[in-house]
Amino acid sequence: MAVKEKLSPQKRRELLKVLTYEKVDGKPIYYRDYKRVLKGELPPEAVMGSSELHAVLLLLIGRFLMDSLGEDYAILGGKLGFFTSPGNFRSLDIAVYRKEDMKNPADGYTKKAPLVVIEIDTKADLSRYSSFEEYMYEKTTDLLDAGVRKVIWYITKVKKVLIAENGKDWITTDWDRDIEVLKGVKLNLKKLLDEEDIQIR
Repeated sequence: MAVKEKLSPQKRRELLKVLTYEKVDGKPIYYRDYKRVLKGELPPEAVMGSSELHAVLLLLIGRFLMDSLGEDYAILGGKLGFFTSPGNFRSLDIAVYRKEDMKNPADGYTKKAPLVVIEIDTKADLSRYSSFEEYMYEKTTDLLDAGVRKVIWYITKVKKVLIAENGKDWITTDWDRDIEVLKGVKLNLKKLLDEEDIQIR
């Protein structure tokens, strides 16, 4: 039986930096199952990569937005890092910007607030939270306070969607409803899945 090599303090710090998903109030939020990486049970890629479901939903939504919003908008994904305040950042699944705001993209995390953020579940370790909902509401508030106009959050296990805007009541509804992303552009995730004959159980 192989003996697992004990991490040196420096190697542990390096790994924790890689495994940091977000930072809030100066404290890191790590990827889910990061402790298994520290124990040598999994490589970092195993906890940082997207699930098949997550990747498919990102593709469907991203393609819909690119087709529907037109050339005036930029649709960014790939876990975009967004500084919500100095030293604090959030990881974004899909961010919608005006195209003109991305003419000189930064080589690093962005400080530019998207018009709309779309999130699908989370890969964050939630051990410091009492529930997923607490994390989701905190992150949504952070994004809105940082200048994001609208946050849309899809929760796959219960097939629900949260729509949040500053100054308005937050709405939770079923994901087979039309959700307005920007004026005149409505996203219906159930319809997109049906068009591709994809079943989500």
